[in-house]
Amino acid sequence: MARRRHLIAYDIAEPRRLRRVCKVMESYGERLQYSVFLCDLSPLEKSRWRTEIHDELEYSEDSVVVIDMGPLHACSEVTTMGVPRRLPAHGPTIL
Repeated sequence: MARRRHLIAYDIAEPRRLRRVCKVMESYGERLQYSVFLCDLSPLEKSRWRTEIHDELEYSEDSVVVIDMGPLHACSEVTTMGVPRRLPAHGPTIL
């Protein structure tokens, strides 16, 4: 199944958990703002991400918002104002 683009934002109440959540997010996407990431995820990657994030959250204090922006080929252009942001290219990144 094809990758889909997701906009993921989070609000974490405790600094130690915040650092751990940030580490997870950095392994799955590109930071757009302090706590906002753009992630191109396959269904398997999204499932793994959910498991990793779930393990780090305190559900009574933290929140994560996931917006599915659709298939990569159908995603709208992302426009920035002010300091430009480097956005991920469509598809997987090979390191």
